[in-house]
Amino acid sequence: MRKSTYNVQELSDRLAAIASPQRMRILATLAGEELHVSELARRLGMSRPLLYMHLTKLEEAGFVSGRLELSDDGKALKCFQIQPFSLVIDAKTIAAAVASE
Repeated sequence: MRKSTYNVQELSDRLAAIASPQRMRILATLAGEELHVSELARRLGMSRPLLYMHLTKLEEAGFVSGRLELSDDGKALKCFQIQPFSLVIDAKTIAAAVASE
């Protein structure tokens, strides 16, 4: 999701989605490549249920996207990739968000 301006709720939601050290680590790990959940969980040392909770927040905010893929042995794998984004937080961005209410 690339937008130059956000309303207050959109900006708040996007900031909340990345306001977590775990979610920042997820974004950093996905910055270089698409990974399936099991591999991402292994690399991060995180349980899959906890990882899914964080991925859901990131996906809802538009930072990552997921898709299903079949492995060679026929298992369904959920793969995630980062979506291009730029988020500038400065007084102008916040003032524009407040003004859009």
